[in-house]
Amino acid sequence: MNTIFLIARIAFSAMFLIGAIGHLTKVDAMAQYVEYKSAPGGKAGVILSGLGIGIGGLSVLLGIYGDLGALLIVVMVIGINVFMHAFWKETDPTTRMTEMTAFNKNIALIGGALAFFLLFASAGAHVGWTITGPLFSL
Repeated sequence: MNTIFLIARIAFSAMFLIGAIGHLTKVDAMAQYVEYKSAPGGKAGVILSGLGIGIGGLSVLLGIYGDLGALLIVVMVIGINVFMHAFWKETDPTTRMTEMTAFNKNIALIGGALAFFLLFASAGAHVGWTITGPLFSL
């Protein structure tokens, strides 16, 4: 089970780590998109969100307080959904559908992150292949 859990962590974290690299290496382009979406934060928001998803992804991947990392991902993705994928604000049907798809994908990622939180926090040291134990205990 520990090996399967590690494979799941690698697969789950990859998206957030790749996203973080994109945020942090293309700050100007991402900030222009933030401005286009009329979302708050600008360049600082891009950097903070990149750091947030990167730290969360690394935490889950490496098992360094993986429960806390999973919660960080939840918080970041909720914010990204509210500000960047607000499909209800779109009037163009194609744009609305595109944003709704991204929003729904992120809902699934939130569910996955909550499942990782639960596994890390409830299994504790029995998770295996981690650097630290969980911060929380359920």
